[in-house]
Amino acid sequence: MTIAVAVRKGSEIVLAADTQNNFGQNRAPIANHRTQKILTVGANHLATSGWGLYANILTDFLARRRAPKLDTERDVFRFFQAFWKVLHEQYSLVNDQCQNEEDRSPFGDLDASFLLVNPGGIFFVSSDTSVTEFQQYYAVGSGAEFALGALHALYDVEPDAQTLARRACAAAMAFNVYCGGEVDLCRVTA
Repeated sequence: MTIAVAVRKGSEIVLAADTQNNFGQNRAPIANHRTQKILTVGANHLATSGWGLYANILTDFLARRRAPKLDTERDVFRFFQAFWKVLHEQYSLVNDQCQNEEDRSPFGDLDASFLLVNPGGIFFVSSDTSVTEFQQYYAVGSGAEFALGALHALYDVEPDAQTLARRACAAAMAFNVYCGGEVDLCRVTA
């Protein structure tokens, strides 16, 4: 479980994420295990939300190729389409769909979401690999509702993107048991 937050103020874009890792209903103390949920890919910073295995798979996938161009929604979509294909060809542990009968969809389901920032902006990748660009902020993960509420309330009064991202993560960490640890930050200039 995760909280990952992206905030843009002026020309600064910040991506922040918690560092707690959960194993079902258990978690390891931060002094014993600290999870890095933000991957750096060239000029891009990508936060994973969902199964922890995605960080392992993405790291392996990206190590085999040069850093992709991810400047537009289309670039990000194409990257995740290539990722989806490789997931099924090289990582045999991936299912095509969630096993939940209520969530039937004609589209594949990664059962995870991603938040990407780079000089081109803030991009949200949903579990069906659709890509949405946000102009001001967005959050993913189990604490996203709390973070988005904090961002909505504070965005117009707080001038600093880093402070906004930290405070949004803090709200999620205060109210969601699956978010915690410390906050990692990455910054880019738009």
